[in-house]
Amino acid sequence: MAESSRIRDPGGVRADARRNRERVLAAARAVFAEQGIDAPMATVARRAGVGVATLYRHFPTRDALVRGAFTRQMETCAQALDDALAAPDPWQGFQRLIETVCELQRAEKGFPAAFVAAFPDSPADHARSRERMERDVSTLVRRAQAAGALRADFHPSDLVVALLANCALISALPDDGAASRRLMAYLIQSFRADRANAPLPRPSSLSPRDLPITVGKPQGHRNPA
Repeated sequence: MAESSRIRDPGGVRADARRNRERVLAAARAVFAEQGIDAPMATVARRAGVGVATLYRHFPTRDALVRGAFTRQMETCAQALDDALAAPDPWQGFQRLIETVCELQRAEKGFPAAFVAAFPDSPADHARSRERMERDVSTLVRRAQAAGALRADFHPSDLVVALLANCALISALPDDGAASRRLMAYLIQSFRADRANAPLPRPSSLSPRDLPITVGKPQGHRNPA
């Protein structure tokens, strides 16, 4: 092995290992956008130009790979929810949260369509993350309603419906960001209390856990690697 490939970065990681990891992450984002996160791990390895053993050395599970590929986006979504809860104006926080998630849906077609989606190693951690997300979204909705900005009959499941609609539109028109932005502008306007007219039908039984992991791919059905 060439001496240059043994050089370590300040964090103690060999330069060639770091390059391989970055290639795997870039390949994973591309493959997940095209095929969903149930795409074979071998496909990701081929796209990255590394062996399957190298991929598994960096990411021993599929969830670890998904988490690594979308760390920045997951952190952005988590921060957006925190910012929404901290906003002095609950409506502005609510609106900005939706806009941020939709921006990420447009930018990263393979990004999990949920704003605190993560894949912890422990099922218990996974459950706590989901529960916290649902609790925080419900809190945000109640605050916006109490402020008189969000229509009183809005239900947290309506947010899930809106994000699913955006996912479907992006899947059908992947190169038309204007269509997605216009759809969400219409929906956000319809959520305003001063736009409410006739009562709505009863809300759906959806919750944030029902959001698909990828655009056009149902959650929970993964092909073996």
